[in-house]
Amino acid sequence: MDLFIYSDESGVFDKEHNEIFVYGGLIFLGKKQKDEYVRRYLAAEKAIRGGKYTNGSELKACRITNKEKGKLYRSMGNAIKFGVIVNQKNVLDRIFLSKKDKQRYLDYAYKIGLKRALQQLIMTGIIEKNIDNIFMYNDEHSTATNGRYELREGLEQELKLGTYNMQYNKFFPPLFETMQGIQLDFCDSKKVTLVRAADIVANRIYYMALNRKLENLSGIYLSTLP
Repeated sequence: MDLFIYSDESGVFDKEHNEIFVYGGLIFLGKKQKDEYVRRYLAAEKAIRGGKYTNGSELKACRITNKEKGKLYRSMGNAIKFGVIVNQKNVLDRIFLSKKDKQRYLDYAYKIGLKRALQQLIMTGIIEKNIDNIFMYNDEHSTATNGRYELREGLEQELKLGTYNMQYNKFFPPLFETMQGIQLDFCDSKKVTLVRAADIVANRIYYMALNRKLENLSGIYLSTLP
């Protein structure tokens, strides 16, 4: 079986002016399930668009009402959702001194959040360890080409090859040792339906975290860092 994972972010990674930063996403078990949720989300968008938004406009979380965001979120029903919340006040100041260090930290946060969600899915028997491939689609932001390559390599280490901690002389085995490979694409959300859905998930997590309402957020595999 293949996994299809769609992700987006919410917030600004800027410790001086922002409290939290969030990644949110969706995990689909096989192409059939993924295609079913594409149809559901497109139907929800069509119902919301009506005569209020033009057909060419993208229904991003930052442009629509809370009620409309709620409808889009509910259209994802029982889809597997995951997220990671970064409490920026706890992040080392030196991380914010360079763009490269900031991106490396965000990549680390994303990898940890996704890995923990997948570990929970394995532990509860929702997915098995004999995954064939993982296809990942992230919203395109300002990540440089070499940064995208580094993220893909990092994900492959965590999920397919395993990681080695030199300080503790310990090897951490991969989650999917027999997996064939990982494909990571950075997409224009206007063209990829479920990346838009991931935007809504990330926005929901961000809103709930910022307003201290996380206890009302159920059905999401959520991690908090640091």
